[in-house]
Amino acid sequence: MSAFVIDAFEFCRSNGHREGVTPVAEMSRLNKDCADQSGQIAWTIDGSTSKLGYPQMTLSVSGTVQLVCQRCLAPFAYEMDSSTVLMLGKDDEHADEIEEVLNDESIDVIVGSRECDVRDLFEDEALLALPQVPKHDVCPDNKLLDAVKSDKPSPFAGLKNLKPE
Repeated sequence: MSAFVIDAFEFCRSNGHREGVTPVAEMSRLNKDCADQSGQIAWTIDGSTSKLGYPQMTLSVSGTVQLVCQRCLAPFAYEMDSSTVLMLGKDDEHADEIEEVLNDESIDVIVGSRECDVRDLFEDEALLALPQVPKHDVCPDNKLLDAVKSDKPSPFAGLKNLKPE
């Protein structure tokens, strides 16, 4: 059994703790959204029991990944730092019941497993921490973008010639 595979319910009951650092290159889903495979993600997972008696895991990820700016198409370093609480249900029906009891959008309820691969959990959290539209606050070099904008004639310029005088 892999060191990353845990019994999620036992992990929470025993207040388990795992932490590590994983290269972006080893995260197949995350590295598809990155400009390159450099960087690494530091992660921690802590198990506990909620005040209402439900098993829960607190999952945190942090690190720097290279993304492509959607304005200037240049790569840039994006610093991620995200944390979430996951409540565990025994099955889909139990997870739905927990969601109704909690009535809290900030807590995610998932179906727990006796063979839970924590790599999937922290990669999911890293993916959720990425911006929907990655872009610089201020693009560093807009010469290429400005050239494209200035060289392109207005689509209405041709209409000026059609207008009778």
